[in-house]
Amino acid sequence: MVDIKMEPLIQVRDLVKVYHLGEVEVEALRGISLSIEKGEFVAIMGASGSGKSTFMNILGFLDQPTRGEYLLEGRSGANLSRDELAEIRNQKIGFVFQGFNLLSRTSALENVQLPLIYAGVPSKKRKEMAEQALFAVGLQERAHHHPGQLSGGEQQRVAIARALVNRPSILLADEPTGNLDSKTSEEIMMIFQRLNRETGITIIMITHERDIAAYGKRKILFRDGRIVEDSLS
Repeated sequence: MVDIKMEPLIQVRDLVKVYHLGEVEVEALRGISLSIEKGEFVAIMGASGSGKSTFMNILGFLDQPTRGEYLLEGRSGANLSRDELAEIRNQKIGFVFQGFNLLSRTSALENVQLPLIYAGVPSKKRKEMAEQALFAVGLQERAHHHPGQLSGGEQQRVAIARALVNRPSILLADEPTGNLDSKTSEEIMMIFQRLNRETGITIIMITHERDIAAYGKRKILFRDGRIVEDSLS
């Protein structure tokens, strides 16, 4: 019987990113190589300036490496147009940020529907999918509230629902608990764990807090643009 090995969801080989600040070159990433399998929950840690945010931006096709290769589901974004990259972000990647990034004058339900509008999903289907996503994060009863009527934790749950609504392959979370108290942070991380366990979505999270990183199954530590530690829980 032939053993067929599945291709990793993410493959990164010798990734280098150099920024030019006037006449000064700043090497943010210095030869990063790793693979991430479908269904992993990865916590990326590192001090400010370690390269972790640059790495996350490249994973989300928000930036391009100077050298090296990044494959998502076996596909490189190196020669894709801006529209093609936007389509990948919309269909394959959900983003959760520290600052929630919700539209203040629209309801939770309407905020969650935004990626579906960009994807051209019909109105009735959009509403159904957004309601399902809010249910998944336990916020269905607050669907018609505006962000100003929600707590910080509730706003972040709306942001998570918005990231999930297109059923992406990957959830990228950049300091998702940075603006939350410890109790609310724990609630958000338990949602991440449940979603990872029940839906199999791959979660890659940046955090500088060790207690938050502990919720991940795999921890990767960046220092000076390099990976210095990669371990399983």
